[in-house]
Amino acid sequence: MAIFLTEASKVIVQGMTGSEGTKHTTRMLASGTHVVGGVNPRKAGTSVEFPGGVQVPVFGTVADAVAQTGADVSVIFVPPAFTKAAVIEAVDAGVPLVVIITEGVPVADTAEFFAYAQDKGVRLVGPNCPGLISPGKSNVGIIPADITGPGRIGLVSKSGTLTYQMMYELRDLGFSSAVGIGGDPIIGTTHIDALAAFEADPETDLIVMIGEIGGDAEERAAAFIREHVTKPVVGYVAGFTAPEGKTMGHAGAIVSGSLGTAQAKKEALEAAGVKVGKTPSETAALARELLTRV
Repeated sequence: MAIFLTEASKVIVQGMTGSEGTKHTTRMLASGTHVVGGVNPRKAGTSVEFPGGVQVPVFGTVADAVAQTGADVSVIFVPPAFTKAAVIEAVDAGVPLVVIITEGVPVADTAEFFAYAQDKGVRLVGPNCPGLISPGKSNVGIIPADITGPGRIGLVSKSGTLTYQMMYELRDLGFSSAVGIGGDPIIGTTHIDALAAFEADPETDLIVMIGEIGGDAEERAAAFIREHVTKPVVGYVAGFTAPEGKTMGHAGAIVSGSLGTAQAKKEALEAAGVKVGKTPSETAALARELLTRV
């Protein structure tokens, strides 16, 4: 079993014919993802050939793509200025899972399409995220598929590069699913959403949660873990050395006074029974140690 994404998922790519869309569609196909179409109004009715002679049709709208392919996942590779329209189009077409890779999306746009998606019961992942992968089943976004295989660890992370590092360090154990939720101030799927899904997944035995400075998402996740999660959780919080008041990498990673510091988040997680590593490698070692006891 996997959370959110399975081998049966049918994926369309909004922005497939652009340079990033083409590059990452190639990688998704190579990892076994069932990509059934792309969307570009100017190239409707054409197709794109990918390595191995795979032909992927291009549709004029998401609605057309869904009607003709039965797609149930859309991944978005369009510029920030067009992201809101792309998300709303996917939501209107009834796609239940929309993964937004684009970074630099205006926060006001995200707030608008997030509220719209919530009203329609559509799950968003992102924006400004690496996507999600269920190793050996499907891979949607930009996560390298060859750094790990299937296993019994669930991973939820704000950081793309730390997602990759954690998957690589625990590659011999493998993952049920890894979800990169993104680091913008407003995101679709949260730590809590992924924690709840992993808690309910019978094939996930241990959860690794990667957070970062800024906001209170990790503190809220700690409260959720205390009340609702019975599986062991290992955590890491990026940004112990970040200077106060300066945005670090992600738009949401900014500390004001004592609010949102790495130390405060670490303490909240540890109070909830989470083992928190001081470095990504130490976090991976803690996960390895705990998994052998499960």
